Amino acid sequence: MRGALGGPRVLLRRLREVMAETVSAQEKLDRIVVLIASNMVAEVCSVYVLRADGNLELYATEGLKREAVHRTIINSDEGLVGLIASSAEPLALSDAQSHEAFSYRPETGEEIYHSFLGVPILRAGNTLGVLVVQNRAYRIYTEEEIEALQTTTMVIAEMVASGDLQTLVEPGQDIAIRRSLAQRGASLSEGIGLGYVVLHEPRVVVQKLIADDVAGELARIDGAITSLRERIDNLLARGDVAHSGEHRDVLETVRMFANDQGWLRRIREAIHTGLTAEGAVERVQSDTRARILRQTDPYLRERLHDLDELANRLLHELSGANFTAAREELPDNAILVARSMGPAALLDYDRSRLRGLVLEEGGKTSHIAIVARALGIPAVSEIDNIVSLVEAGDAIIVDGVAGEVQIRPQPNVEAAYAEKARLRARAQAKYKRLRKLPSTSKDGVNVRLNINAGLLVDMPHLAESGAAGVGLFRTELQFMVAEKLPSTTEQQLLYEQVLQGAGEAPVTFRTLDIGGDKVLPYMERVEEENPALGWRAIRIALDRPALLRAQMRALLRAAAGRSLRVMFPMVATIDEFLRARALVARERAYLNRHGHADPAEVKLGVMVEVPSLLFQLDEICAEADFISVGSNDLMQFLFAADRENRHVAGRFDPLGPAALRALRHIAHTAARHDCVATVCGEMSGRPLEAMTLIGLGFRALSMPPAAVGPVKAMLLALEVGPLTAFLDEVLRCDGQLETLRPRLEAFAEANCIPV
Repeated sequence: MRGALGGPRVLLRRLREVMAETVSAQEKLDRIVVLIASNMVAEVCSVYVLRADGNLELYATEGLKREAVHRTIINSDEGLVGLIASSAEPLALSDAQSHEAFSYRPETGEEIYHSFLGVPILRAGNTLGVLVVQNRAYRIYTEEEIEALQTTTMVIAEMVASGDLQTLVEPGQDIAIRRSLAQRGASLSEGIGLGYVVLHEPRVVVQKLIADDVAGELARIDGAITSLRERIDNLLARGDVAHSGEHRDVLETVRMFANDQGWLRRIREAIHTGLTAEGAVERVQSDTRARILRQTDPYLRERLHDLDELANRLLHELSGANFTAAREELPDNAILVARSMGPAALLDYDRSRLRGLVLEEGGKTSHIAIVARALGIPAVSEIDNIVSLVEAGDAIIVDGVAGEVQIRPQPNVEAAYAEKARLRARAQAKYKRLRKLPSTSKDGVNVRLNINAGLLVDMPHLAESGAAGVGLFRTELQFMVAEKLPSTTEQQLLYEQVLQGAGEAPVTFRTLDIGGDKVLPYMERVEEENPALGWRAIRIALDRPALLRAQMRALLRAAAGRSLRVMFPMVATIDEFLRARALVARERAYLNRHGHADPAEVKLGVMVEVPSLLFQLDEICAEADFISVGSNDLMQFLFAADRENRHVAGRFDPLGPAALRALRHIAHTAARHDCVATVCGEMSGRPLEAMTLIGLGFRALSMPPAAVGPVKAMLLALEVGPLTAFLDEVLRCDGQLETLRPRLEAFAEANCIPV
């Protein structure tokens, strides 16, 4: 084959003929190694497949002893084959036995062979095995031969990935592509989901690897690249990148890579070896993935996402496939898997078929997390490389309680999780029986348990949970899932439907909390060094009053004849609240002048989430009708710890003395002014934290719907008086402790309080 340009293409054509034959997987593999050995003028050709236990097993050989097949097992760190598997790099040696990693296996009879060429069998950057050729002569393998062998491994990779070779596996063994994996991430939404993988942006399955016409394939790749560049340029020029669910910076990076000549050169070289355009893209991307996955530089690993994005878009361009999954073809028991996803995309799917969500990116306070909780879908994020670890249709389990994902679980693991899901369902049934009981402690203290909401799909949870009302309705979600700014009429329609869905129960609407990490896709993005502390929420509303006026007009008209409760987020000074209140008064006057019915009453409140308000509480409580503590932001600002930064997010405990003293100050100040104080952050939805908040003096909590049952069960077993005395004592005496969590857990256990 050396020096013959037609060599690789002839070999690929013959391999295609073998793959089409109706023979067993072992016979196919045996014929493949014979073909490769003949084409490369090699005396030995062997295929080693990576097993689930991390060992490499000899699956087929031409030239070594036949009895060694399925008997020779090599550790992943053993010999030249193990070195290739672990490094994912080809290795060519003129004298293999002089290499320090050489390992002699007498059962193979390979001691007579000197020259050695091995290449990894890769798919999506993951090593599935190793392909080796050997010769007796001390010869040097050319770059062309290495390239040809790498190309032929794609055929073997497809055999492994398709499951054809699974028939050759010993009972109790699995090949690596089917191995079980347990991954730990961050919980976004609680629950247990068992089902099958559906990729949100599915990879194109390359059906045809071997080209019939190399010149034609080169023309196809050039056309696809041109079309892709134009498509990305148009998306960026329109500024409507949200329609494709992508952020501008991602598309900018993809455009940069799409113009990289080195990347395109490697694709064209792969086509020259006989691959189709699709096969060449997959081959180059798999090689690139394998190299980057073994790097420790976080910058390089981040660039891998961008290259994956580019390759996926180019494959869709070549195949003509839609870039997103067919929503109407969603199977039963679907677990969505994606790198990232916006809330609008999740709402496009049939909720009745969804059992879980797994993401590479997305924090607990992101909008996708909020929507997942609203839909009651177990969700886990921060699973590195998840899109490449799974195949469409793989069995998968999402544990939204522990933040774990089980990929292709073993039967005993699946059975254990199924039992865990049944136990959780029984617990939920028990909580459901509590929904009509009053939320009153054992010593007669009434606590209003409300739900957080943000979409119409949330509203049925009000009756299902037995909650007293909606303590926080996030109005920005309507804006986040829309493709353009909702009109006043569209906003009014939503608010009317929300109020109708609530019946007699009160609803507290939070005005737009946008900016920071909540960027509306159709509005110009403002680049800020620290967006969490930047131009967001009430600051945008007061600087761009038309936005707030339109929203208040919609709310006032929607609430005609009934009570309206509205609160303003991110207020840092009393002046901001007074200015917002004045704006509301002007809108009420405007509507009255034009004959619109007024709400029966309008209550205006403030979100306490900026620490500066802790020193203006008397003034705020004297002016506002109510206050609501946004514990998520208050805690991150109080401790200067970004809640989206995994290095510091868990560094400070909201049950530490500093946080609890601040919360107690809020509760006591509000009580002095007869100003109702609610807590609506994550703390409210966890029984131990909710117990503590009640002990500090809060008499209204707002939480995800699924948390109402567990919190009510805790409340029914609680005596508030002893808890308050206990908290006063520990906050006075144990202020130097980093957290009071162990003390509070011990109190709950001693008093038989389920937390």
